[in-house]
Amino acid sequence: MAAEQHLVPFLPHCHQHLISAILAMEPSHCLISHAKECGRGSITEQVQNFLWDHCFSKHVDFYAPYLKSFLKKLITEIELDHGYVLDQLYELYAQYMTSFKDGSLGKRDARICKRISFLFPDGCSENRSCSDSRVLVFPLQCSLNMLEGDTGCSIWPSSLFLSELILSHPELFSNKSCFEIGSGVGLVGLCLAHVKASKVILSDGDLSTLANMKLNLELNNLNVETDMPQGNQDSSMVKCMHLPWESASESELQDIMPDIVLGADVIYDPLCLPHLVRLLTILLNRMEPHNGPSLNGLAKEAPVAYIACVIRNIETFNFFLSLGDQAKLDIVDLTDSLKPVKLIRYMQSYNEADVRLLRITCTRTITG
Repeated sequence: MAAEQHLVPFLPHCHQHLISAILAMEPSHCLISHAKECGRGSITEQVQNFLWDHCFSKHVDFYAPYLKSFLKKLITEIELDHGYVLDQLYELYAQYMTSFKDGSLGKRDARICKRISFLFPDGCSENRSCSDSRVLVFPLQCSLNMLEGDTGCSIWPSSLFLSELILSHPELFSNKSCFEIGSGVGLVGLCLAHVKASKVILSDGDLSTLANMKLNLELNNLNVETDMPQGNQDSSMVKCMHLPWESASESELQDIMPDIVLGADVIYDPLCLPHLVRLLTILLNRMEPHNGPSLNGLAKEAPVAYIACVIRNIETFNFFLSLGDQAKLDIVDLTDSLKPVKLIRYMQSYNEADVRLLRITCTRTITG
């Protein structure tokens, strides 16, 4: 049975949050917190039955070691609180222990499937992105351990922030040509396609990350193209391209001609920043003919970039600002003025307050 089917809109919020946290593979202590909230301070038999019915007894493709770790924590917490543990939970944990001894559950691929759920609040019918359903779930194949050099296949905070922003403000992205730098697992691209961007182009400089991204798009029923024709209007079509920042040619970038450029957690390595700024300068400098008429007599809006970032090193961030200033980029901090609706409240490991949102435009225009 598909895990997404367990996220039905009529579930109480605390139960939705609990299941969403499990699908997203949140740390065990976060799951315990949600379970206690459902039981008004304790993990009651009713909460245990809910977990059994919607998680442990279902044939869902969960990562077995993750469930075992959560089940151990769950039983321990209930026992410490002198509560009653359901017999089937003890029996399942015993099965897990036996299976691990045999090694049948521990040997899995380096990739795991996390399911990121966006839970829209009541009364969101005016928002086009949630008109059909109050629950939106994206399954994503991710790295098991981001610390082992597989950072491009991990879900980063700024990617979650940009995704919430797109779904909260679809009017900014609908019917716009959108291009993402360093797309990782592809979550931002999935949200752009959902709000009907006219074109979605995703890129990454790492070939293994690109392959994983394509798999995630297909996993979410999107068609992947490597050579998409201009003017494509099929919202189920997404283009993926290999784009190392240091070797991307100016003509290659000018062919993209996006309305909106996006980037999540791309300001991290001082050595890469000159290449990043060069990319942004070219992408945001739309070529305009001298005194040429615009389409239908209307001037086309200047391209804009939305970059979300967590400042881990202030010197690196200031270096980016300095390079941007030298390149005549206008960088405005929108963190306090353009906020997303909180659609992933259940994800306690994600802190929206850590993320800064930058709006970048070019103060000069190249003419040809």
